[in-house]
Amino acid sequence: MKIGYARVSTQQQELDRQLDLLNQYGVDRIIQEKYTGTKRDREGLQQLFDIVREGDTVVVESISRLGRKTLDILTIIEDLTNQGIHFVSLKENMDTTTATGKAMLGMMAVIAQLERDLTVQRVREGLQSAKARGKKLGRPKIDKDKVNVALRMYDEGNYSIKEIIQTTGVSQGSLYRAINRRKAEQLEQQQK
Repeated sequence: MKIGYARVSTQQQELDRQLDLLNQYGVDRIIQEKYTGTKRDREGLQQLFDIVREGDTVVVESISRLGRKTLDILTIIEDLTNQGIHFVSLKENMDTTTATGKAMLGMMAVIAQLERDLTVQRVREGLQSAKARGKKLGRPKIDKDKVNVALRMYDEGNYSIKEIIQTTGVSQGSLYRAINRRKAEQLEQQQK
C-alpha cells in the first residue's frame, strides 16, 4: 500500500498542492496534518506509524514535511526503513528502494551525525567559556528552608501540590525530588 503524508504548520495554510502531488503519484491513502514540524510527537505522524506495515511505501511531497531538524527527519525515515517500509520523497526524488535513495539516506545520516557532534562541541565550548567567566553551572541551589516548609505542607495533607508550590516558590519538580529523596532515606533507615 502507498500511504501519503501531507503536513503544513498552521491552520491557515493549505494542503492542496501536496495532496495534488500525492494523488498524481498514486497513493492509496493520505494522512493530513496541520501541526508544526518542530515537534516529533504529532497525531498525524503517530497515525502514519500506526497504519503502515512491512512492504508499504510512505510518500511525502518533500522530506521537510516530516520535520524541521535533519536529525528528526532522519530518525523518522530510519524508523520506517527498520520496519521494512519504503520511503519516497517527490521533491528530492528520494526512493529508499533504489541505490540512489539509500545513498541519500546515508548522506543524511552523516549530516545528522555532524549536526549532533557540532551541537555537543558548541555546548562544551559554551560551558567552558561560562566557567572561565566565573558563572556557576548547573541547577540553582534551592532554599532548604522553603523546601522544608513545602514538605511540612505536603505532610499535613491540607494543601494541593499547586497550592504548595505557589505558596513556597518551590518548583513542582524540586518538591517531588525532595519527597522521593526523603522516602529513599526513610527506606534506607528501615533496612538498617
